[in-house]
Amino acid sequence: MKSLKYKNAEAFVFRLWQREVSGETISQKETEVLEKWKAHVENDLDKNHIKESRERILFALEPYFVESTIVNHKISFKKYIYQAAAVIILLLSLGGIFTYQTFFKSDVYVADLGNKKIHLADGSLVNLFPGAELTVEKSFPADTRVVALKGDAIFSVAKSKKHPFIVNAEGFSTKVLGTVFKISQSGNDKAVDLYEGKVAVSSAGVPVFFLKPHQKWTNFGVPRTAAVISFSTEKNSGKKVSALLSLSFNDVSLKEVVEILQKNHDINIRYPKEVSDKKITADFTGGTTDENIEALAFILGLEVEKDNRTYILKK
Repeated sequence: MKSLKYKNAEAFVFRLWQREVSGETISQKETEVLEKWKAHVENDLDKNHIKESRERILFALEPYFVESTIVNHKISFKKYIYQAAAVIILLLSLGGIFTYQTFFKSDVYVADLGNKKIHLADGSLVNLFPGAELTVEKSFPADTRVVALKGDAIFSVAKSKKHPFIVNAEGFSTKVLGTVFKISQSGNDKAVDLYEGKVAVSSAGVPVFFLKPHQKWTNFGVPRTAAVISFSTEKNSGKKVSALLSLSFNDVSLKEVVEILQKNHDINIRYPKEVSDKKITADFTGGTTDENIEALAFILGLEVEKDNRTYILKK
């Protein structure tokens, strides 16, 4: 047999190893060469020499392997599996992120500087005031058209008798079928101004109020407080006037109740300091100023004296 140089033999063995790993079929010519080589080697070497020769060949093949020896081949195989699994997980994660961003993540609109108009899928128009943020679910419009608002905005809602439009603001919500209204939020101060149609405004701890055009719902900046104010224009003077139609408190301190009553009725109220933190739950809807102060005094167990525009509550 023609002798083979060492480097050629090394390359030949590595090529056979590649064929075995990849599953390729060894050619007939390669098989014949192997048989001749085996016969030639066995004639010249005993078992010990064959073992040493095998180890020498394997040692020469080390640079071609990721792991140091064939003994660690299983570990190497596991490593490849883990790497492949990591790649698959990464691809699935990226795909999941893409799917979430495309089909599930809410759309968020922010008016960074000036006003920003948002045209919603149902035909509604939202005018965001500077600093306002509107969040719209991907499912919008569904059976219930729901959006979330931070800050101030004017809504011109497309009419739908079946699908109400709900704006979840900070601490209260407004529900409509089709109308034009404005939501204002500044700290604890919340308000809804209605221009067209009808809306229902709800807030924790107080009744639901139904507004008509030219009416305003507000909490005067006090939690668990709600009032409806009506606006009109005098025919002769053209002056705009307001009237407090309803006022409700639910577990609100007397001090805060008095401040709201004084401001809206243009009166002064004096009361014992020791009852300033007493919690008041009352509905002053429909009453005159005198009637409302009498009701407040009754809740406190006090008497009322009136001096011009000043009401004095005393024991």
